[in-house]
Amino acid sequence: MLKYIQQDPACLLLEDGLFFNGYAIGKRGTTTGELCFNTSMTGYQEVFTDPSYFGQVLIETHTHVGNYGVHESEYESGGAMIAGLIVRNFARAYSRSSAIESLDSFLRHNSIVGISNVDTRKLVTHIRDHGAMNAIISSEITDKKELKRLLKKCPPMDGLELASQVSAVRPYFHGNPNARFRISVLDVGIKRNILDMLAARDCYLKVYPAKASYEDMASFEPHGYFISNGPGDPAAMPYAIDTVKQILKNDNPLFGICLGHQIIALACGVKTYKMHNGHRGANHPVKNLLTGKCEITSQNHGFCVSPEEMAKSPDVVVTHVNLNDNSIEGIRVRNRKAFSVQFHPEASPGPHDSHYLFDDFIAMMAEEVLV
Repeated sequence: MLKYIQQDPACLLLEDGLFFNGYAIGKRGTTTGELCFNTSMTGYQEVFTDPSYFGQVLIETHTHVGNYGVHESEYESGGAMIAGLIVRNFARAYSRSSAIESLDSFLRHNSIVGISNVDTRKLVTHIRDHGAMNAIISSEITDKKELKRLLKKCPPMDGLELASQVSAVRPYFHGNPNARFRISVLDVGIKRNILDMLAARDCYLKVYPAKASYEDMASFEPHGYFISNGPGDPAAMPYAIDTVKQILKNDNPLFGICLGHQIIALACGVKTYKMHNGHRGANHPVKNLLTGKCEITSQNHGFCVSPEEMAKSPDVVVTHVNLNDNSIEGIRVRNRKAFSVQFHPEASPGPHDSHYLFDDFIAMMAEEVLV
């Protein structure tokens, strides 16, 4: 016989006034952030612990969330990074015997405020048409005027610097010290699986805080440099842009993913822009213009490299485009050993079509070693 569970009420208010009632999940409290939605059917734990989601209230579009609980090996960082969670049907019990706790327990332990029993189809359709906007979730306040007052305090994502809030506090190492290649990694919100993918390719990594200088990173005497994914507006990160300019000036092998891709573009004088909704999911088709092949990719970004600015740049070439909206998904820098992609080739779980990019980076460093 199933035990009846008392469900506490919760509410959701968007900055344009759209309002939803539902039930509280996770921590009881109030939270704000920019709304975004992810269309992946699995991998919610990896999504929730991805630092790129810091400051955002996430809508899971899949009907059921929490069914397989939380597993010890599926963290992409030290804990949950989302500002809040919105779902339709929330599973408080789970079926996987190897899970260490329920998703509700995980959300409580990580102080994440959430709401269930929301018509996520209606909500996603609304922000798809009207664009990303801030929202507030509360399981302790019901007065709409008070919710609206609190929501006004939430800053817009455009112009917001967040990477330094999720970056490592001090440098640390990852991988085998006797590996063939050394890589200096600029952590502006890195996922663990990126580090694992590089370490598996015979690389020893020194991971530096977001505001590390080029001189700091060069002291490791690396064979290459990597700029990670992360949250916030890349244009609000002059410190990272300056570091990448130095890497490019010295023509060191350089690879960037997501936020790192945007920072490399900005370092080359190509501006970025805030997208209407962004891309977040595990099935985005991308065309590799160098090979002519299509790749199914995992994505998570709300900013993008401007195609109008790219058209003016003599130094940067587009290598990948999104087949849904023709947005820029990859670039390389002319006469430099530098390239980047907007999507996530390391995604776990997710498609493996783009793993070759890590091999391309290794080959680029190997050429330097041979020279």
